[in-house]
Amino acid sequence: MIDGVVAIVGRPNVGKSSLFNRIMGERLSIVHDEAGVTRDRLYGKATWLTKDLRFIDTGGIQIEGQAFADEIQMQVDIAIDEADVIVFVVSGMEGLTNDDQHIARLLRETNKPVIVAVNKVDDIQFQADIYEFYALGYDEPMAVSSLHGIGVGDLLDTIIRKLPEKGLTMYEDELKFSIIGRPNVGKSSLVNAMLNQERVIVSNIEGTTRDAVDTPFRFHDKDYVVIDTAGIRKRGKVYEDVEKYSVLRAMSAIERSDVVLFVLDGEQGIRAQDKHVVGFAHDAGKPIIIVYNKWDTVDKEETLMDDVRKQVAGEFLYLSYAPIAFVSALTKKRVHTLLPLIDQAYENSKRRIGTSVLNEVIQDAIRLTPPPSHHGKRLKILYTSQVATAPPTFVVFVNDPELLHFSYKRYLENALRRAFNFDGTPIRILVRKRGA
Repeated sequence: MIDGVVAIVGRPNVGKSSLFNRIMGERLSIVHDEAGVTRDRLYGKATWLTKDLRFIDTGGIQIEGQAFADEIQMQVDIAIDEADVIVFVVSGMEGLTNDDQHIARLLRETNKPVIVAVNKVDDIQFQADIYEFYALGYDEPMAVSSLHGIGVGDLLDTIIRKLPEKGLTMYEDELKFSIIGRPNVGKSSLVNAMLNQERVIVSNIEGTTRDAVDTPFRFHDKDYVVIDTAGIRKRGKVYEDVEKYSVLRAMSAIERSDVVLFVLDGEQGIRAQDKHVVGFAHDAGKPIIIVYNKWDTVDKEETLMDDVRKQVAGEFLYLSYAPIAFVSALTKKRVHTLLPLIDQAYENSKRRIGTSVLNEVIQDAIRLTPPPSHHGKRLKILYTSQVATAPPTFVVFVNDPELLHFSYKRYLENALRRAFNFDGTPIRILVRKRGA
């Protein structure tokens, strides 16, 4: 769960991307001396003082008449709308500018906490230069150097202090599931079919749903929230700035979900983009159900379910745990099968195995197929413990972690899946050296 969203904004060439990279600990954003190089907003997660934060790196706010001004302005407006705290970056080397004053007025209208970060203060002798930024009308400016890391820890401390208190969400106890997929595969139609009423806009135009839309509902005395997301497009094929933002929203929707429905188009078949889309949910460790939509349009004589299952299994090898549901959102055929699958996948993701039973299963698997030797050394699995759920996570203590080949690790995972019901959920196996 994300504790807060932080947008890094400011005019071009003040070091926003450098600051973002410094916080992320890696070079995720394009950094260049030419003003306005960062046109796409990037985002990343970082943890500070036990708080998990999402940071949004924006293209510089440019005043009219400059290249890409409208596009970047829209990206920043959206990032500001999403943020809990705004870091307003200015340049200590250049001093206060008219553009800074203009941006300050824009930010004041958001009524959100704003921290003025005076970047490029690389030497203590320039500390006094920050005081002219009091004229922006915010709290005491903070001197930072994204190049050398000076003041970044203090900036993060201040961000934590300014995070708004977040009480319980409206849907704290409901089972939340998101519906993801590339554009125009029928996600919104599927939502309508599940709700059996027109709750969201449905259109044949790709990308109709721009934001993640939460809709609570009740079924058989159980409460759910369905999160409909805009279609996720591969980075190189994201044409509209609004669609770039929809990727951010989809990531947020996945993080908030207990289960993810991954929708494929039965008419168009599997595309390369599909693997990119579902990768977000798999990496997040979420239970996944593959929904093969538009089944009503498929020639049943040529494309039988078993054939499709084999094709999907071959294309998504890492999703072998995910059940496949064949539905038609248009005719509502087989849509009733989804909620039971959602319930089961969620329960399986929360399953906890007793330590003694767990070790019996692992030891039986070892006796059945002992680990191979490597350079004359043989792996010894000493003990296994489950350390987390959602997804189920196991730590295997061994004599030498380098001896555990990924193929044998997969063998152990399959042994756990045969012994316990983990359908629909990924499981993670971590390897630790004894005594480590």
